[in-house]
Amino acid sequence: MDNNKEKLHIAMFPWLAYGHIMPFFQVAKFLAQKGHRISYISTPKNIRRLPQLPADLLSSNLFRFVQLALPHVDGLPLEAESTSELPIQKVPYLKKAYDLLQLPLTHFLQNSDVNWVILDFASYWLPSVASQLGLNSVFFNIVNATTCSFFGPPSELMGGRRQKPEDFTVVPDWIDYPSNVAFKLHEIVSHQDCMDSAVPDFQRAGITLRDCRAFVVRSCPEFKLEAFSLLSRLLQKPVLPVGLLPPTLQDTASDDEKWQVFKYWLDSKREKSVIYVAIGTEVTLSQELMHELAFGLEKSGLPFIWVVKDRPLVEGEMGSHIIPNEFEDRVSGRGLVWKDWAPQLRILAHSSVGGFLTHSGWSSVIEALGLGRVLILLSGASSDTGLVARLMHSKQVGLEIERNEQDGSFTSESVSESIRRVMVSPEGETLRANAWPMREVFCNIDLHNKYLNEFTHFIESETASTRSI
Repeated sequence: MDNNKEKLHIAMFPWLAYGHIMPFFQVAKFLAQKGHRISYISTPKNIRRLPQLPADLLSSNLFRFVQLALPHVDGLPLEAESTSELPIQKVPYLKKAYDLLQLPLTHFLQNSDVNWVILDFASYWLPSVASQLGLNSVFFNIVNATTCSFFGPPSELMGGRRQKPEDFTVVPDWIDYPSNVAFKLHEIVSHQDCMDSAVPDFQRAGITLRDCRAFVVRSCPEFKLEAFSLLSRLLQKPVLPVGLLPPTLQDTASDDEKWQVFKYWLDSKREKSVIYVAIGTEVTLSQELMHELAFGLEKSGLPFIWVVKDRPLVEGEMGSHIIPNEFEDRVSGRGLVWKDWAPQLRILAHSSVGGFLTHSGWSSVIEALGLGRVLILLSGASSDTGLVARLMHSKQVGLEIERNEQDGSFTSESVSESIRRVMVSPEGETLRANAWPMREVFCNIDLHNKYLNEFTHFIESETASTRSI
């Protein structure tokens, strides 16, 4: 950073989900390495989950963690501080608790020299707080530009023409480029289950978008230029990419003992023969659907690693408790079922892995395409995963598993058929061929650092221009 430029103090306040906390952490580290002071604000457990800071930041006074105790609200399990600790129907209580952080956060901002606040969709009250304190606010949306375009401008998010779930199952008329990106009915209905009825997610995002100074998105024009052009016209305020923020092996948590288990198993398999299966820390499948997924993997006849997270599911059972009886014995040697945290990026990077059966979370897609892995798409029941699945399907870098559009059910046959088509069938050759060169965009660190530099320059220049008035 130019030493003649003023060093800014930037507060970062993500929503309480790991898929939000990590991208905020990546941007925060970059800004600190440019010489700006960072106050990264979250709850104690979420801060403890983050990887260690790089040595240069550890030895500086540029990066500070600010821990805010999460207030308890009725209905929220004790000690829960993130979405990954909750079944989907409990997430609205987490949002109510998050809103109660307004008072301690305001107190912190009042007693600091913060210049900018980078915030998330859920803290709809924060842009106005920042404005009252004379601070600039940036809405950092961790999803891609196509998803943002689908949701539209603040007026649509805050009560526009789409009033019923069915309204979200069609491409909106403001999308001015060819697109098939829309929700399936079961996806939008399930997504509403994790909303706070008092302030639904669309309302939160709309108010945040309306009141912020600028909008930043985790994507880049090289992937979907039309979406960026449309967003700028829809929002009528600065729209900036920060790139895809691809993780590196150095950035991820390390557990060499666990990795050796996977490496030994993977080293025994043929190149690009293994399917890696992980449906996210926050995806909820019923016992019936967990069984269909298991039987589909078994019927595919292909080697796989299936990471089953221990989190509460719909019936109150933990994920690892509802694997079919004797399933692991039947697939022994060909399939590895792992009931713990797994080093996902290291597994995907192994030459034996050819495809990724994923819940279509944007972070997971970025990791997979950064390594050229073809996708088998089983969209989750919350957030934008259905929209990501449609986008990847249309880009022909993956194939969606066929599901009932009304209730989201699927069969083991559809799982097996999709896996075999993507991994070994001649019909899937185009998908495999298209996924491999995606590395040039998704894993291009120089490209994404360029956009982070441009964002840094934006907040520096906006601060300078404000001070000169």
